[in-house]
Amino acid sequence: MKKRVTGLGGFFFKSKDPDKLKAWYGKHLGIPVDSYGWTFKWQDDIEGGTTQWSPFKEDTSYFEPSEKQFMMNFRVENLLELLKILKEEGVTIVGKVETYEYGKFGWIVDPEGNKIELWEPIDSAFL
Repeated sequence: MKKRVTGLGGFFFKSKDPDKLKAWYGKHLGIPVDSYGWTFKWQDDIEGGTTQWSPFKEDTSYFEPSEKQFMMNFRVENLLELLKILKEEGVTIVGKVETYEYGKFGWIVDPEGNKIELWEPIDSAFL
């Protein structure tokens, strides 16, 4: 296995009113938000990777079992292989791998209870 994590895939956090918060960031900080938040391209990356910034509703269950206000998303090269290795290393795996048109997702929990999303992009637009 060459690399485990290849970059930050996204930063997600809870919000009382995600749409209002996105509008505030757009207005006051000039962030070009859309329905998901903000996808920005890496400026110094030859492959032109992206990172997603997304506020979630305050009552989202997406971060469970973590009770934290945020969840990190890391880009990975081979999700299935990495999850197998992490399981062997005693890392807590959460849920089942999910596949979408833009990639595969798996989840783990760190020692402090933070849920971490692992993302293997499949669309070249995200590489």
